[in-house]
Amino acid sequence: MRHTLHGNPDYGELVVELEAGETFLAESGAMAWLTGSVRPKGRLVGGLGRALLRKLLGGESLFLGEYRADGPARIGFSPRLPGTVLHRKLDGKPYNLTGGSFLACTEGVDVRPRFGGLKAFFSSEGAFLLECSGHGDLFFNSYGAVVERELSGDPDDALLVDNGHLVAWEPTLDYTIAGSGGLKQTLFSGEGLLMRFQGRGKILLQSRHFASLAQWLRPYCK
Repeated sequence: MRHTLHGNPDYGELVVELEAGETFLAESGAMAWLTGSVRPKGRLVGGLGRALLRKLLGGESLFLGEYRADGPARIGFSPRLPGTVLHRKLDGKPYNLTGGSFLACTEGVDVRPRFGGLKAFFSSEGAFLLECSGHGDLFFNSYGAVVERELSGDPDDALLVDNGHLVAWEPTLDYTIAGSGGLKQTLFSGEGLLMRFQGRGKILLQSRHFASLAQWLRPYCK
């Protein structure tokens, strides 16, 4: 399997080239076009129970699209929101995604929802994340451009993040839920509760916040 990324950072698209016998998995509805001999079908990855959890708790589709090539084929995939498509090669170490950011993967990659702990219920968005593990190629997307930050592990080197701007992070990073200031500021500033990341590792942020856009559009949707 070979892949190329086009259109980043504004309108990212993933194009994969498959040989006979190769299989590729993608978020339901993400396929934009294909050429060659391909057999697409829906697939419950990990069984019904895990697929339901991924749908209800992780913000992803119940079924993934499975694309098996009978001969040379090319397939284009586009995420639901405009932004950057990213690639990460998994070598057995897990990687964390926020719900809704998964796009596609090769076989050998396991994507499962994971509870972020009771602390996550107090953040502004979902309490569940997607833990990606195994060996293979993982593709995911942001809403808007991606900003990469690297934390040094110094206790004073912490990063406060509105989790609506969070895309992915390495499991060497830990987080707690923190206020945006005192009680009055937390309740009335509009920022609410934030995620405070610490440790040594990289974190990816997105430049746009879909919930903020939806809130801005609400008065016009009449």
